[in-house]
Amino acid sequence: MKRTMDKKNLEIYIHIPFCVKKCDYCDFLSMKADESTKREYVHALIREIELSREKMKDYQIDTVFIGGGTPSILDGEYIEEIMQALSENSLVSEDAEITIECNPGTVTEEKLLTYRNAGINRISFGLQSADDEELKSIGRIHNYAQFEESFRLAREAGFDNINIDIMSALPGQSIETYQNTLKKVISLQAEHISAYSLIVEEDTPLNDRVQEALEKGIDILPDEDTEREMYYLTERKLSEADYKRYEISNYSKAGYECRHNIGYWKRVEYLGFGLGAASMYQGMRYNNTYEMDKYIGLLSDGKDEDCDFYGDNDFFQDDIWDIREDVLSVLEGKIQRLTRKDMMEEFMFLGLRMIEGISEKEFQKNFGRSYDSVYGKVTEKLIAQELIEKNGDNVKLTKRGVDVSNYVMSQFLL
Repeated sequence: MKRTMDKKNLEIYIHIPFCVKKCDYCDFLSMKADESTKREYVHALIREIELSREKMKDYQIDTVFIGGGTPSILDGEYIEEIMQALSENSLVSEDAEITIECNPGTVTEEKLLTYRNAGINRISFGLQSADDEELKSIGRIHNYAQFEESFRLAREAGFDNINIDIMSALPGQSIETYQNTLKKVISLQAEHISAYSLIVEEDTPLNDRVQEALEKGIDILPDEDTEREMYYLTERKLSEADYKRYEISNYSKAGYECRHNIGYWKRVEYLGFGLGAASMYQGMRYNNTYEMDKYIGLLSDGKDEDCDFYGDNDFFQDDIWDIREDVLSVLEGKIQRLTRKDMMEEFMFLGLRMIEGISEKEFQKNFGRSYDSVYGKVTEKLIAQELIEKNGDNVKLTKRGVDVSNYVMSQFLL
């Protein structure tokens, strides 16, 4: 449907938690599952979308992101059914950006054509590295040749907006191997590249391996200087290939910035559907339950008067929403009501992730207070440290500020 000026924009995130195998570095909500569980989950997810019809009626859907997990391991028909449910229960803009995450080796020509027919117009491939040994070191299920084949199939299916995820600072990775990954990815001329530095999370197989090696006096990860060199190499090589850096970790050809992620950084409201999915809606942040049985059970037959919808949070006694009619029934009670202080902080540390920075006028429009009255002193300090700069209405990170962005963001906590 066409864009409607009298409706606010809303973003949709749809979580597909299933994987062929969980990667060694992954701490996301994902798991292996049999076909029966996948089928029940998709039906529950569609029911959640249906129950949210009333919540979406005053909005138009500007972006949809189907993430995971590995959404592409589902049968294409399931993705088609999910998209159909969304279009039947909300107003999806005619020019909406609709993305699906895919792992190399899990897509076929038939699946990709099904995605196109369902309205999906953007693919995000998780490559991570063009070096097969590095892929093995982080537990990826594919090799580079499988990625190339998946990318080719996506192009042939008509996808002209493709993102490739790559990672630096991997176990055993060198400047030379990382530069080769950049070279190969650039040669494919994808419209968008997301380049992240590996973060070793606790309670992952990779962390166990890193710690075991350290106990033997061996560091299997690149040292800090090498990691920093990879970081600068990324920006230089992608810039030379006409990729514009528009966010700390994201680069695109002109006009192909990821609208969905920009919405997150600019605090556009969004609803998350599926297991553990997060939402920011009407001044609140909350998550769906992380328990698969609970999620499917609560949504399998609609309303169940004997079911404990309320969890441990007093929010569920509030009359703002009829909880028994609402998809919030699948929550575990993790509700954060955003105060104006919360919103101001988010405006800054999310907005400053973008290379263009934030607008002082937008700050005053959103919060009814001048930017300087809230952040004048900290801004003066950071300007003196050459970490941010002001140009008229604009406040943004300097090149040096981008390098130490975590420190800069922390200064905007009130």
